[in-house]
Amino acid sequence: MAAAAVSFQAAAASDVIRIGELNSYKTQPAFLEPYKKGMDLAVEQINAAGGVNGKKLELIVRDDNSNPGDAVRTAEELITRDRVDVLTGTFLSHIGLAVSDFAKQRKRFFLASEPLTDKMVWEQGNRYTYRLRNSTYMQVSMLIPAAVQMNRKRWAIVYPNYEYGQSAVATFKRLLKEAQPDVEFVVEQATPLGRIDAGNVVQALADAKPDAMFNVLFATDLAKFVRAANQRRFLKDLPVVSMLTGEPEYLDPLGRETPVGWVVTGYPWYAIDTPEHNRFLKAYQDRFNDYPRLGTLIGYNAILSLAAGIEKAGSTDTEALIAAFKDLTLDTPVGPITYRGLDHQSTMGAHVGTLAIENGKGVMTDVRYVDGATVQPDDELVRKLRPADAQ
Repeated sequence: MAAAAVSFQAAAASDVIRIGELNSYKTQPAFLEPYKKGMDLAVEQINAAGGVNGKKLELIVRDDNSNPGDAVRTAEELITRDRVDVLTGTFLSHIGLAVSDFAKQRKRFFLASEPLTDKMVWEQGNRYTYRLRNSTYMQVSMLIPAAVQMNRKRWAIVYPNYEYGQSAVATFKRLLKEAQPDVEFVVEQATPLGRIDAGNVVQALADAKPDAMFNVLFATDLAKFVRAANQRRFLKDLPVVSMLTGEPEYLDPLGRETPVGWVVTGYPWYAIDTPEHNRFLKAYQDRFNDYPRLGTLIGYNAILSLAAGIEKAGSTDTEALIAAFKDLTLDTPVGPITYRGLDHQSTMGAHVGTLAIENGKGVMTDVRYVDGATVQPDDELVRKLRPADAQ
C-alpha cells in the first residue's frame, strides 16, 4: 500500500513542472505583491492552454528575508526539499548575485527576474544564470540623452548604498563623462537602503549648489527624499534624471508631491496602446480587479520566459535549458524579447518619459519605449567583461 502511494506520487510529480521562486516579499511588498500576481496570471493562462510539453506548471514561492545567506539556504531547500525543476526570482542585486553563484555551484538553471546589477551578466556572470530585466547599464543608457540635452555641468547624485545603486552610479558617471567631458560630479549622497535620513541628505546636496541631479532612490527612501526636498524647495527648477521613479509602485505614493519635470524610466501602463499590452491589461484587470505595476509585468514575463525555454528545451534538464535560452525569442506584453547568447541578458526594454501631475496623481508623459537591444554595449566590451567560462 505504501509502495503504491509512493509510485502514485512519483507519477503525479512527473506531470508537473515545479518552478522554485525566491524573493524579498517581506521587505519589498510594493513591487513584489504585484509581481506575484503577474506570475500567478501567467501560470493560470499557460495551464489553461494545456501547460508546457503536456505538463502543468506549479509555482513554489519562498521569502529570502533580503539576506544573501538566507537566500542561498532557501534556494537549497527549494532544490532538495521541494524538488523544484528550475529556480527564478530575486529582487535586490546582492541577493541575485548570491543565488546566481549558488546556481553555478549546484549546476542548476536560474532565471534572475528582477536584480539590475551589471555584474549579474558581466563580471560575475555564469553559464547557469540568465537575466530578464534590463540592467543598470541599459537603464542609465536610456537616460543619458536627456541628461546631455539638459547641458548642465555640476551634477549631484543620490543613491542607495548597495550593489544596484553603486552599479548605476558608476555607469552614469562614465557614460555622461564620455558624452559631456566637462561635466563635474560635485556631491554624492549614498544612503543606507530603507533608512534614509532625508533631511540631512537634501541639505548636503543643496549645500553643493548643483545644477542637475541623478537619482537612483526608490520605494520609501524615494518618498521620504522627495518630501524633504519639496519642503526645502531643493527641487525647484532643478533638472533631474531618475531611474525607476516612473514605476507605479514608487510613483503612485508620491501623489501631489510628484516632482514635475523629472525624466524617468518606468511603466506607464495607462499610456501603452498595443494589441499585446491591451490583452495583458484586460486579463489582469479581469482577474485581480486592479491595474498592473511594473512588478506585474516582470513576474508575468518571467513565467512566459521559463515556459518558452522549457518548451524549446523539451525538458527541464539544466544543460538543455542553458542551450534553449541562448538567443531564445518570445512575445511579451511589451513586444518580443530575446535572451542574448553572448551574455544571457534579455532585450526587454523600458519606457522613458517626463513626470507630471494629473488629477492629483503622478503620471509619465511624452512616453517612449526604448528597446533593450538598442542600449546594449558592443559585443567586444561584453566579451572583455564576462568570464571566458561563462558561456
